[in-house]
Amino acid sequence: MSALSVHHRALVTWLAVYPTITVASILLAPYTAHLPVYLRTLLLTALVVPVVAYGLVPLFSRALLAGRARRTDRYARYTRDAVM
Repeated sequence: MSALSVHHRALVTWLAVYPTITVASILLAPYTAHLPVYLRTLLLTALVVPVVAYGLVPLFSRALLAGRARRTDRYARYTRDAVM
């Protein structure tokens, strides 16, 4: 299986980062509203970056690669059957 292109990696990263930051900021808002914005951002990124880097990006990357492999396999079967 080939690696993801830089464009696919960027898409996977964005798909992991955006909803995670959105949900985390909503959940943390009641507890961090009294903090200055730089401390809220520090806390938010300290929680979100490991979740995204070690959990979501590898999961989404595997899913994208598996989907690509299924499409490639399906195409190979289609062309093989068409030739025979």
